[in-house]
Amino acid sequence: MFRPRHALRHRRGPARGGPRTEGLLYQPGFLSPAERVELVSYLETLHPLWEDRFSAQNPPPPGQKQRRLLRPVYWLGNWQFACLDYYRPPGLIRDRCVRAEPFPPVLARLVRRIEALARERFQGPDLPEGWHLDTCLVNFYGSQVEPDGRRADVARVGEHKDFEPGPVASISLGERALFQFVRSQRPGEREAVVLQQWLEDGSLQLFGGPVWKQQLFHRVQRVDKREGHRFALHVQGFETRRINLTLRYVPDAHVVPFARLSPGPSADVRGYLEELARHSPFFARELSAAPP
Repeated sequence: MFRPRHALRHRRGPARGGPRTEGLLYQPGFLSPAERVELVSYLETLHPLWEDRFSAQNPPPPGQKQRRLLRPVYWLGNWQFACLDYYRPPGLIRDRCVRAEPFPPVLARLVRRIEALARERFQGPDLPEGWHLDTCLVNFYGSQVEPDGRRADVARVGEHKDFEPGPVASISLGERALFQFVRSQRPGEREAVVLQQWLEDGSLQLFGGPVWKQQLFHRVQRVDKREGHRFALHVQGFETRRINLTLRYVPDAHVVPFARLSPGPSADVRGYLEELARHSPFFARELSAAPP
């Protein structure tokens, strides 16, 4: 049976009766040194976005205010803007996924290797027909930096599920991150940590199936600082010490060019497209093809 590195050391609660680790793979050293250099060099050409969580078409719930995401992001393959409320099939699929830049060559090569690993480990309903990794969320973890130099560490992600069908893969760069699978309790009770894993620089994590993907939530609890990793990115007011690429699958039929978004969602994200178009020929073409 596969046991993720450090899993027994950090596991909370009784070891017996827990979920089996089929459907969960952790592979340290997945990236070669040359692949890491090529991938980081590409990522440092990007201009990540600071996105707001809500918009005119998707306003804050009663009692809440507009807020910015904790970290800048970039998407490849398709862009799921936070204010469009992300992709959650079967019901919430329309106007969720906007066509984005294709994977760069180094990532395309890595994806082919990951897909081969996934097809060895998942079958039947755990690997939907047509599954392939065509969506990449690039999350930048670190500290917000105020003009006066003060820093606020925001290197975390709360518990959530990924709703795209099939296995999910992630590649980690920089400082190691404490990744946890949790089982939600009743309101007011603390979440039960089922398993936690340090994700190291250059590692791959792959998970899917009924336990790890469907039943449990997952989160990034914290990101270390001890190795001193820093990335030179085109983003102001933020110091990045970890980058994570999360790879998922969205059926082609659910991905639309910006020009085919409905009027309301199109208006909500046009400002983001204009910002992206200043640095990306791909998005400049997408914007020029859309009605004014």
